[in-house]
Amino acid sequence: MKKILVPYDFSAQANEAFKVALEVASKSKAQITLLYILAVPPIYSGSGEPLAFDPIVYGSIEEETKMKLDKMKDKAAGKSIKVNSEVVYGELVSSIKNQIETKKIDLVIMGTSGTSGLSEVFIGSNTEKIVRFSPVPVLAVRRSFALKSIKKILVPSTLQLNQAKFINSLKELQDFFDAKLHILLVNTPIHFRTDAEAEEAMQEFADYYELKNYKTHFRNYPREEDGIIDFAYTEGMDLIAMATHARKGLSHLFNISVTENVVNHIQSPIWTSCLKS
Repeated sequence: MKKILVPYDFSAQANEAFKVALEVASKSKAQITLLYILAVPPIYSGSGEPLAFDPIVYGSIEEETKMKLDKMKDKAAGKSIKVNSEVVYGELVSSIKNQIETKKIDLVIMGTSGTSGLSEVFIGSNTEKIVRFSPVPVLAVRRSFALKSIKKILVPSTLQLNQAKFINSLKELQDFFDAKLHILLVNTPIHFRTDAEAEEAMQEFADYYELKNYKTHFRNYPREEDGIIDFAYTEGMDLIAMATHARKGLSHLFNISVTENVVNHIQSPIWTSCLKS
């Protein structure tokens, strides 16, 4: 993790994400880019013709935003962390994707606000879109945390053996936090397995990917998200790691509703990474 992107809107949630980014950057010797996106709403004349936005007004907003971002960058000066800032015009998801590609970002850290989704510009389905289309891992946090507090990482899984890219990223995450993996298979009426089938599949999964410092768990729940959320709370998980299909929607276990429910009803930070190479 050498380059970290923090979509930033000066909200309390974005501030929490920036705090986490500073901690991660300090440990990994990474640099941070604070990204502020100026969304320009379409303006139409009385006849329905599109009008250009006022460059003077938006130029003033841009300059004011840059000055505010410079103050945020000062917070990193004493920690010897390099922080860049970008103010861009455009749509949220495409702007973030462009930054990831052009700046070769390794990790996106975003602030969440629970059942309201992401604060201000980060609302509604934008979280899902960013997670779904991001080619790099995304860490969504509701509040900042000490890195040393992450000792138990929950990994809900369908135990598919086509997850090389995700598992490699997961191992890097595990090493970074020096944490134990807790592999969870949620048994539902729709995707039912017997105890023997589940045990065999979990062992095959662990052996196939040569996992170390891990424990497997098998739980029965009516819905997958219920199992993930309940297990995370009852077992005191510190972070949840979930796989996604970048640009192709989310995998079976992590469809939009499951991911949204977990993100919106869990206090733990959630890390997502692309499933396939």
